[in-house]
Amino acid sequence: MTAPTEPRTLPFDAPRRAEDEHMLVRARLFRELVARRRSLRDFAPDPVPRAVIEECLRAAGSAPSGANLQPWSFVAISDPALKQRIRAGAEAEEREFYSQRAPAEWLAALAPLGTDERKPFLETAPWLIAIFAQSYGVLPDGRKVKHYYAQESVGIATGILITALHTAGLVTLTHTPSPMGFLNELLGRPENERPFLLLVVGHAASGARVPDIARKSLDEIAAFR
Repeated sequence: MTAPTEPRTLPFDAPRRAEDEHMLVRARLFRELVARRRSLRDFAPDPVPRAVIEECLRAAGSAPSGANLQPWSFVAISDPALKQRIRAGAEAEEREFYSQRAPAEWLAALAPLGTDERKPFLETAPWLIAIFAQSYGVLPDGRKVKHYYAQESVGIATGILITALHTAGLVTLTHTPSPMGFLNELLGRPENERPFLLLVVGHAASGARVPDIARKSLDEIAAFR
């Protein structure tokens, strides 16, 4: 049996330790920043530089993942013809969902948000980012490598991506037409990739409105022991 090799390591570039009051200020500023994030459906057609999207994707790619296998793929789409085809595919699935597949309880939960099968924002917004979770990787010799905790890892990366885009001054919408298999076909993705989310990215339209909803309090979402 071959003896296990020692993992390669590097010195950790630790952030400079701040005083407690400075950490609290930074935490509050960040909380106030992300608290202004809302899921938007009214997008302006104004362009967003590709370089901004690239930087946010680099941030997403820094997310932790099971065994550091990084089981995500991001496809950033700005081509108008392709966005039109994605809208057509999404709306076809959504029409069936709203008219046949969705249980009454789920439709009732969606009612306060005012959503339906119409998705014009998929064409209006300057960018769509299709996020895929890789169930396994493929080595250069064709062998498959199982990815562990792929869904959890991609979820973390997606959260970082959304926060990075918001920090850059953009707005987003998480869109999950069900099922999403049409994205594999339209975007030419391999069979080991499963669509996780379609992220709509851009600027808010003039006069954009959002549902009047509230978020749970800290006491409702957290416990200290």
